Amino acid sequence: MLGRTASSLYWMSRYMERAENMARLLEVGYRISLMPGAVEGHRDEWRSTLQSAACDFAYDRKHNEITGAKVIQFLIFDEDNPSSIRASIKTARNNGRAVRTALTRDVWESINTTWNELAQVKPSSMTADRLPVFLEWVKQRVMSFRGALLGTMLRNDTYYFSQVGNFLERADNTARILDVKYFILLPKPTDVGSDLDMQQWAQILRSVSAHRSYRWFYRDSKYRPWMISEFLILKEEMPRSLVFSYYWINMALDGLANLYGKRYGCHDLAQDTYQRLKTGNMDDIFQSGLHEFLQDFVSRNARLSASIGMNYNFP
Repeated sequence: MLGRTASSLYWMSRYMERAENMARLLEVGYRISLMPGAVEGHRDEWRSTLQSAACDFAYDRKHNEITGAKVIQFLIFDEDNPSSIRASIKTARNNGRAVRTALTRDVWESINTTWNELAQVKPSSMTADRLPVFLEWVKQRVMSFRGALLGTMLRNDTYYFSQVGNFLERADNTARILDVKYFILLPKPTDVGSDLDMQQWAQILRSVSAHRSYRWFYRDSKYRPWMISEFLILKEEMPRSLVFSYYWINMALDGLANLYGKRYGCHDLAQDTYQRLKTGNMDDIFQSGLHEFLQDFVSRNARLSASIGMNYNFP
């Protein structure tokens, strides 16, 4: 497969996943903003949403103040922001169109329909009461794309490059969401364990569709930061956890190695990260610093992406 074809497949899936993740981040920010006292100092939920999406510097260059309405517009509609929902879906569609003949009809139509419907949504129509419905629509459309890809694509290099992009983006997002709560929204010592603190943790779980599964897995109705962190980092049963994402990254990279008969540095880097997660221990992670652990993970994830591009000749 040509490097530019592999690149288009990789970024097509990565940007569709990014659109869903942005919707999830916005949902967390919106829900936390509705909590009593959520705008006090360290609980600047919209600033934290921008930071978790790595869009805070781009936002500050364009706006001189942070308001919920401006952040929502910036993260949904602003095409100058390459991580906005509109820009992500547009980029995914452009990449999909570049490799149209490599995609099944279901996969292409899921992307194209999403873009056409999104184009009809006007920024001025995005009122507070419409935001939750819109964000749910984004998540459902991306899930439709993912279902079409999983259900109709041959298990060849087209599929493998798509899966690598999807799970690299997912891992990055889960790490950022968790870091936002633990570091950026870190409450005052007197607030630890308070109702607001627990409700913020509950929203983090809801942002990754893990609220019910967390309670089922641990058989515990209480939100315990230690267990929530463990669930989102080290538990392969959780499909948006870091270790689950890296399990599938390695599966896809192994598929490419078997198909092409050659392994590269990216394979070793992915395997090393997976083993670190597989054998990880939350006591050690908290002792060394959860924020530091997550920042290191985000950096390793970015290095893996760069390594894949270099090894497979992405332009």
